[in-house]
Amino acid sequence: MTQPDIARTEVIAPNFKKRMSGVTSTVYRLVPLQARDMAIVSSGPAVPADVPQVPVRALLTMSRRGPSGPRVWHARRNNEMLAGIALKRLLGKRLKLMFTSAAQRDHKGFTKWMIRQMDAVVATSARSQSFLEVPSVVQHHGIDAELFCPATDKAALRRELGLPEGQTLVGCFGRIRPQKGNDLFIQSMLRLLPDRPGVTAVMMGGVTDQFQDFHAGLKAQVEQAGLSDRVLFLPEDPHWDISRWFRALDLYIAPQRWEGFGLTPMEAMSCGVPVVATRAGAFEDFIPDGVAGSIVDIEDLDALTKATARLLDDATLRAGYAQAARAHVLQSCRIEQEAEALNAIYRRLLSEG
Repeated sequence: MTQPDIARTEVIAPNFKKRMSGVTSTVYRLVPLQARDMAIVSSGPAVPADVPQVPVRALLTMSRRGPSGPRVWHARRNNEMLAGIALKRLLGKRLKLMFTSAAQRDHKGFTKWMIRQMDAVVATSARSQSFLEVPSVVQHHGIDAELFCPATDKAALRRELGLPEGQTLVGCFGRIRPQKGNDLFIQSMLRLLPDRPGVTAVMMGGVTDQFQDFHAGLKAQVEQAGLSDRVLFLPEDPHWDISRWFRALDLYIAPQRWEGFGLTPMEAMSCGVPVVATRAGAFEDFIPDGVAGSIVDIEDLDALTKATARLLDDATLRAGYAQAARAHVLQSCRIEQEAEALNAIYRRLLSEG
């Protein structure tokens, strides 16, 4: 695609992380949609070709003023906040600084200082907002319901992905590390699968060097239980398109101990897949408990296992939850709603001059 001219750009949404993450996914899905109504770009070391973008070096050489005065710099990480402050304070760029906070913990002193330099602050949930000491608004993330949609032929999709066609598939996707609760998922599967030969578990996600031993330990547990053919460990999708993997599932588990927001249950729901999730992140904000899924307490393995078993063993209940999950996303969790709300904030900042 033809890349935009930085001179005509009004909003910059940087993404300075190379690896896929929830934040990265959010930026790369939002920016093309927002660009339909505003001159917005991303910038970073590994921005996909289909996302409007400018090279990182262009941030240093861009004109001090934007096409209508200031530009908006929308950061989502500390290093991106710091870069925006440096561009404004050291290089004299006319920037309105904005930060989206997903953290559900007390911020460190330097982070608090950077947040105080922002012209607008957005929290992704009410819980995240409670840790902020500056005025802010809550704006939940949304999902691309056209990309994340139910499978029209689940058996054919599974053949394409190399997944077992005739099994009930239960998945857990995302980074593999203790905070994501992958070990809780595996322990739950080790309890459930021996008595359910028709069920296969799929855990997919990237593993950084720091958590290689953690990942290896999970695989060893599965091997010792004799379930290596029923618990599949898959790497993250190289094309950063996880939607087709969600479509292939029958049930999704989000066993997190801690989460900023947590998009994966919403992605599953959008694909018509019911979920079992903990009370981490914003899960309680967008999962209708007892309607489209089940919410359990963090680290409550017994409750997690029981809720999973209930949905695995009752295909009729699972189908009802699946239908309700998709309907809820279409009504309340569309990415278009998030894009419109963020663009409204950008316009307000730009109008302030």
